[in-house]
Amino acid sequence: MGCCKSKSVKIQSAQQLTKRTIPAEDEFVEDVVCQDSDIKENEMKVFDLKGEGEVLLIRQNGDLNAVGSKCTHFDAPLQEGVLSNGRVICHWHGACFDIRTGDIEDFPGLDSLPCYQVTVENNNVRVRARKSELKTNRRVKAMVKRHPNNDQHFVVIGGGPSGAVCVETLRQEGFQGKITLIAKEDYYPYDRIMVNKAMDYDISKIQLRKEEFYSEHDIEVKKGCEAVAVGAKEQKVKLYDGSSIDYDVLYIATGCEAKKAPVPGADLKNVLVLRDYDHATYTQSLLSPEKHVVVLGSSFIGMEAAAYCIDKVKKVTIVSKDSVPFEASFGYKVGAGVMKLFEDHGANFIVKSGLNRCIDDGSGGVGSVELLDGTVLKADIVIMGVGSILSTGFLKNSGIELREDGSIEVNEYLQTNISNVFAGGDIAYAPVYARDNIKAVISHYGLAQYHARKAAFNMLNKMQPLKAVPFFWTRMLERSIRYAGYGKYDEIIYVGDPLQLDFVAFYLEGDEVVAISDCGRDPVVAKYADLMEQGKRLYRKDLEGDPLAWLKE
Repeated sequence: MGCCKSKSVKIQSAQQLTKRTIPAEDEFVEDVVCQDSDIKENEMKVFDLKGEGEVLLIRQNGDLNAVGSKCTHFDAPLQEGVLSNGRVICHWHGACFDIRTGDIEDFPGLDSLPCYQVTVENNNVRVRARKSELKTNRRVKAMVKRHPNNDQHFVVIGGGPSGAVCVETLRQEGFQGKITLIAKEDYYPYDRIMVNKAMDYDISKIQLRKEEFYSEHDIEVKKGCEAVAVGAKEQKVKLYDGSSIDYDVLYIATGCEAKKAPVPGADLKNVLVLRDYDHATYTQSLLSPEKHVVVLGSSFIGMEAAAYCIDKVKKVTIVSKDSVPFEASFGYKVGAGVMKLFEDHGANFIVKSGLNRCIDDGSGGVGSVELLDGTVLKADIVIMGVGSILSTGFLKNSGIELREDGSIEVNEYLQTNISNVFAGGDIAYAPVYARDNIKAVISHYGLAQYHARKAAFNMLNKMQPLKAVPFFWTRMLERSIRYAGYGKYDEIIYVGDPLQLDFVAFYLEGDEVVAISDCGRDPVVAKYADLMEQGKRLYRKDLEGDPLAWLKE
């Protein structure tokens, strides 16, 4: 797994190639926002700029910088985030931005922050900003277009968040060859997080970019197009219709497919899984006040789907093999707190159980389910959140090595055993910087986007190793739990009350803290993620006395 051995990649600066026009003076607004003494070292403050919008003013190492005030992912107020070494970290979901340029460096999200001009004269801090950027609070980085004399072809398989970031980053980093994005679904890349959290979204509202964006930047998107085989030796991707595409460099980010429990009746109508937009819209169409919904599995997908359904149907019953939700991930006490939250909202739990079968209602649809103990429950809809399989079966006999579970082992540059083939996202068995670069398969939305950004750099021979710090979140019934880190634990130390979902939980393996979760304690998890990104660690001794004392250092 050495450096990419494909032929030299032709790149040019996006800033050099993007046509720039001199904006009219009335497109800008400028004013004194504060006194120089009003903002201290390592402090962030928000100021209004003449009613046109807010700017986030940051002082670090004596320098003042002004950027957009809200995260470009879900508009979290960055003033409440974490200021680190030259970057600000969103406390909601872990996105990171350079405080000097506003560029996004870690995800989720796509866009960078606008960056504004700051001057100091006679103790007055003056900010100058473009009105349109104040309004949108986001900026798309400059991108090149395809050059007609550049015959190189980079192919990306996978129309999810990872594929979307990869093709954009290639253009941002100056690649002028042909780019093809192969998307199995008949949609442009969209925010897959919304599938089970909010099923009533219009696809046009959650698509990451519009058709015009891809056209403008000469990125070919083959929607509704499935890759069925890859020949690494021939450097070809075979498509479902029998045609094939030649490539010079390939990035694979095909993610997972939801699976059903192998029980009789699993193929009945309205026995559902939730993985894509069509799954979500169909499920949403079935919900009505008289329906009984059974959710099999207390996974994140299952629980988030249950949360969405609770106030839309007559009854939601969650059938789980575990004693509480998320026990393996968050621990028993946090799981018990989640269960109590759901029960307080009317959900029913049947634990230490599972399904024997789904029972036909007489017309080919599900009408009830039988549990392991023989109990029969009415069920108009069954949602199965029992796991997934990696979408890599089409790579058998490709020359790309697959592990037993279907994942693809990659090095710190996301290269497979084939030097011009890269893989990322859910399918990648990749180094985890936060755990001394042990390798793991981690299915996180933001991590999939981070993999894509690094892969794009490395596809262009701008070799950048992974510094992956997993950051995960779930939101159910107006409560958010955040989690950063990775690893098996043998002990949990709590601050607060996990049963009331007001806590910080430290997960220890031996004497080392391998992860932290919290609820209602922002920005603790973001602070811990930043600590790991700096290559630092927490240990049992750091928690003695005041377990949160490290936050003040």
